[in-house]
Amino acid sequence: MNKIHETAIIDASVQLGENIKIGPYCIVGKDVKIEDGVSLISHVTINGKSTVGEGTIIWPFSVIGAEPQDMKYDGEEGSLIIGKHNSIREHSTMHTGTTAGGMTTTIGDNNLFMVGSHIAHDCIVGSNCVFANNATLGGHVEIGDWAILGGLSAVHQWARVGCHSFIGGLSAVTRDVIPYGMVVGNRARLEGLNLVGIRRRNFSKEEIKDAKIAYSLLFEDKNCEFKKRISKLNKLEVSTKIVNDMKCFLESEGSRSYCLPDS
Repeated sequence: MNKIHETAIIDASVQLGENIKIGPYCIVGKDVKIEDGVSLISHVTINGKSTVGEGTIIWPFSVIGAEPQDMKYDGEEGSLIIGKHNSIREHSTMHTGTTAGGMTTTIGDNNLFMVGSHIAHDCIVGSNCVFANNATLGGHVEIGDWAILGGLSAVHQWARVGCHSFIGGLSAVTRDVIPYGMVVGNRARLEGLNLVGIRRRNFSKEEIKDAKIAYSLLFEDKNCEFKKRISKLNKLEVSTKIVNDMKCFLESEGSRSYCLPDS
């Protein structure tokens, strides 16, 4: 059975699953879909063509599916798709997509968005990520699985953050972050591999050794053009997940340059 507080306002068009809890003063607008086991604690607003995945918990004063904060936005009806078992803490905001970004903002599964997190229009967030307090994404940002964004960090629009990477608190990320990389600063610079995260996720010693070799090829020979360093990495006869993730990320080049170590 669903438990809906008498003060909640639910549009007649809303699709509700089973075992849903909607607390006091929540507002759920037209065309929203809420899947099984979702819990809206209280004072949550959900609008737009938004889907909230199974088992997700949304805490008070979060605004989900609002119109994009984009000067080019012209009223198009974009969507927001939130996956399963996410925890979206107080005052978080997530916006729908726009024409320039395929009309959809996408959130994966098992993410933790701490207080004040912001996901802008057309972003793609993977699964098992952690956004610390007030971590912010500009429009069209891509975040890989298992990424961690420190408190008060911000990622510039169109930038990509690779899987298993770590962004230090207070960092301003204006360029792409390689998978398994660790960046910090304003503007963020590459500090090395996210070795703590890699070890916590039980990668083998051999995989970590190969990751260090790949990192060395990419960033130690500063006299060699970066594209040539990528070519050297592609020729490396190693097939571990970490190295393959790096190769794939660099092959699918985005619109921004890469975060690099200080020269």
